[in-house]
Amino acid sequence: MDSSIKEEVPVHEEFILCCGVETQVLKCGPWTNLFNEQRANRPKLLIFIITDSNAQEIKDIYGLQGQVEHKLAFLRTHVPKEMKLVVIGHSIGCYISLEILKLAPELPIIRCFLLFPTIERLSETPNGRIATPLLCWLRYALYVFGYLLLKPWPEKIRSLITRIGLQMMNVQYEFSVLNILEPFCIANAVYLGGQEMMKVVERDNETIRAHLSKLTFYYGTMDAWCPTKYYEDIKKDFPEGDIRLCEKKLPHGFIIHFYGEMAGMIADWLKDDLSKIEALTHGSATDS
Repeated sequence: MDSSIKEEVPVHEEFILCCGVETQVLKCGPWTNLFNEQRANRPKLLIFIITDSNAQEIKDIYGLQGQVEHKLAFLRTHVPKEMKLVVIGHSIGCYISLEILKLAPELPIIRCFLLFPTIERLSETPNGRIATPLLCWLRYALYVFGYLLLKPWPEKIRSLITRIGLQMMNVQYEFSVLNILEPFCIANAVYLGGQEMMKVVERDNETIRAHLSKLTFYYGTMDAWCPTKYYEDIKKDFPEGDIRLCEKKLPHGFIIHFYGEMAGMIADWLKDDLSKIEALTHGSATDS
């Protein structure tokens, strides 16, 4: 990626109702509503990022399968059917990305990047062995702790503590991340984490095999959520796949300090795909 070319990309935040749940959406680019935009002004490609819709209500929306259905509902309701998609998943977002490929083969997904993928044997990883008893066996104790300790605090105090913590970690926050100490958010995160430990067991080789040509896996060398053995195993099972091992020693939580470096790598990987889309677009315009 040419670091000498820097373009100011507008970013704005909005909240929509998706599956009966208020959903935060961060949009990068000049567009606001893909359906109302004139076709000539629409982006040629939409990049959908899944991190750690007025649609039908989803049962267990805060569970793992509910989160998959929530993302599918968003794509089916808020993105035009002909819009080409690049899906980027990080951590458990990689599991959700594979589920989207499996459950919605009609979506025009041209590439899927799976970064530090937690897609198998999650409870057996070094971090998983610690997290499993906490999230599965002691989660009600965590609920009580969250409500008794945090609920009485005024919202201003919780926001202040969150700001101080983020500043101490030198983390930039541009949008609404100040509700992470809300007991309701903590309870939902613990519940989802427990489901991840129990349900992310076997790698979905069937889906990987069916979509291998559009998948890029990126494994870390010091990832306690996804040991290098998992990289070696999937590399052995899919030797023809685009399966990479990080050479930059990036951490699993790269989004805190190394997001720019990761974005640059993905932009470089996408260049060929964007060139093909540009060629097809020009070809269609010439034919018409």
